[in-house]
Amino acid sequence: MKLYKNHSMKEHSNMKIGGTAKEFIEIENKNELLDVLKEKENRFIIGNGTNTLIFDGELDTTFISLKAIDYIDDKGEGIVEVGAGLDFSDLIDYMAEKNYTGLENLAGIPGSVGGLVFMNGGAHGTEIFDKIISVEIVDENNELRKIEKENLKFSYRVTEIKEKKWVVVSATFKFENGYLSEVVEKYKLKRSENHPLNEPNLGSTFKNPEGYFSARLIIEAGLQGKKVGGAQISMVHPNFVVNKGDAKFKDIIDIIEEVKAGVKNKTGIQLEEEIIIVRN
Repeated sequence: MKLYKNHSMKEHSNMKIGGTAKEFIEIENKNELLDVLKEKENRFIIGNGTNTLIFDGELDTTFISLKAIDYIDDKGEGIVEVGAGLDFSDLIDYMAEKNYTGLENLAGIPGSVGGLVFMNGGAHGTEIFDKIISVEIVDENNELRKIEKENLKFSYRVTEIKEKKWVVVSATFKFENGYLSEVVEKYKLKRSENHPLNEPNLGSTFKNPEGYFSARLIIEAGLQGKKVGGAQISMVHPNFVVNKGDAKFKDIIDIIEEVKAGVKNKTGIQLEEEIIIVRN
């Protein structure tokens, strides 16, 4: 375990915004995690920061990183246990190596396996829970438990894990054979062409309301290209907020609220954030 005091969080968010945390702890095994969770009350599990906006002042928070819990344990017959800290791209690479199929539609999504499980991440009609058979979590009583998928509640970008603020430690998948390399390449290329990957961003800012696409609603409300301070609604993909170089936490919050109000006024539809916001 590594502990850092008064730690800058700016580089722990893809938006490149973040203040000074009281503590930042890098966990190296499950026992350390249990000990830290029992000791620290005001805490936040930080993944790769690909969808996390962090307040840019003083943070009375202990941030806990599970990046070192990044193992892959292949149990045979397509059953694979994966540590929460593993980069999702590494899981896709492992699927290619073993000729496993089932999550190719998610290729190119940034983030850790634990982060995607936490929010039931997905794309192009596939969600990560489609291939999960169980999830190992630490619950509100700081107890380590493995829960079968059929005993977990989850839906579009929502899980019982997120609602109850449990900590994802690992997930076990059941894959079939038949890796689809052409699907992976297609979606990686699509992301590189249609997403503003050359500017700091947090991916899709808003969930898609049922029957609608947030990007289309933002365009129809005349908000694509909208700027607030150093923040802008991307001209490449309107469901992305980008940092033009000097954006503040307040700029991002303000532009999100303006988009929600504008879309609500134009269409009557209330957008909800998909990103995670850490306030002080």
